[in-house]
Amino acid sequence: MAHAHSVKRYRGLMDWITTVDHKKIAILYLVAGGFFFGIGGIEAILIRIQLMKPMNDFVSAQVFNELITMHGTTMIFLGVMPLIFAIMNAVVPLQIGARDVAFPFLNALGFWTFLFGGLLLNLSWVMGGAPDAGWTSYTPLSGSEYSGTHGVDFYTIGLQIAGLGTLIGGINFLATIITMRAPGMSYMRMPMFTWTTFITSAIILFAFPAITVGLVLLTFDRILGANFFDVAGGGNPVLWQHIFWIFGHPEVYILILPAFGIISEVIPTFSRKRLFGYSSMVFATILIAFLGFMVWAHHMFTTGLGNVANALFSISTMLIAVPTGIKIFNWLFTMWGGQIRFTAANLFAVGFVPTFVMGGVTGVMLASAPADFQFHDTYFVVAHFHYVIVGGSYLDCSRDCITGGRRCSDVF
Repeated sequence: MAHAHSVKRYRGLMDWITTVDHKKIAILYLVAGGFFFGIGGIEAILIRIQLMKPMNDFVSAQVFNELITMHGTTMIFLGVMPLIFAIMNAVVPLQIGARDVAFPFLNALGFWTFLFGGLLLNLSWVMGGAPDAGWTSYTPLSGSEYSGTHGVDFYTIGLQIAGLGTLIGGINFLATIITMRAPGMSYMRMPMFTWTTFITSAIILFAFPAITVGLVLLTFDRILGANFFDVAGGGNPVLWQHIFWIFGHPEVYILILPAFGIISEVIPTFSRKRLFGYSSMVFATILIAFLGFMVWAHHMFTTGLGNVANALFSISTMLIAVPTGIKIFNWLFTMWGGQIRFTAANLFAVGFVPTFVMGGVTGVMLASAPADFQFHDTYFVVAHFHYVIVGGSYLDCSRDCITGGRRCSDVF
């Protein structure tokens, strides 16, 4: 007992800095995500102002490239991801009947690692120029020959640090869900949001090491003069694209699957019915995660991989529409015949369905390699991606955070 009384109790700001409580860490993720989303939103506004009229000189060509790069990078890695982790932290321990996550200190470490990685990346604006090679940082454009400032160095090191935080978080949630479920809660009795968190964490475990390796290799190329992506030294610039998209495509499922989980909780709650086809929802989610690692080269149809590779990746990309379609119909069938209440949460959830279908259908169009040759690097791709991520993940997670204090408490 004497030892228990000797534990230092902080108050105020120090309490938030030192906390290992999952509910407080959820709020920290929410605030950090809102902060970075604000930065990414300002960058988007500046891009739109520049594009308002032809021959506009609102920003220089160099700054425009930096804005494009930082907008994409900030929104994907620093805007949506922390909102997802905020909801995971707040909800998953409560849904499975656990006191906290498996490793509370690691939970806090993951957040602070993510935050400082994101801050380091954004420091590039005031320390010699932001990265300017696009959010995908394709080589050789991101090599030292074409990106001579330290901008891409901030990108590689900042994302490695932030990615480490995400990886720690993913491992933590896997351990939590596997080992800390309440007695009697078998896997097939878990709430859908817990299932999607579980599967998302598994994707994080397999996808993030790939981008970590790629960023290390690019750092070696730039700082130590290695030749991983330098053709003159025997390297291969397309190798970067493979490494990036082996991470990058599962990443979009990391962003959208937790949103699927939220929808699968909100719609049954406000339809006053059980979720239609729970088992098929679970297996569809697993199938999406599995196929998500088999479609990366659909981002690379125009790199000359050949007809066989293009055909295989076209087919696997079209296949991923099947489990996604199962989910859409299950949500519709859940609403069918239900006593639907259009609360704030449910309005967002119902609005999500057609918005996400729009994003999904345009994705199937991009899955056709001959069509993709025409669509590649056009605004069609940008629109597809924004329909999925903004209309899907972001509005869904922000809805849940905004309305969470009142009606959404019924859901979880």
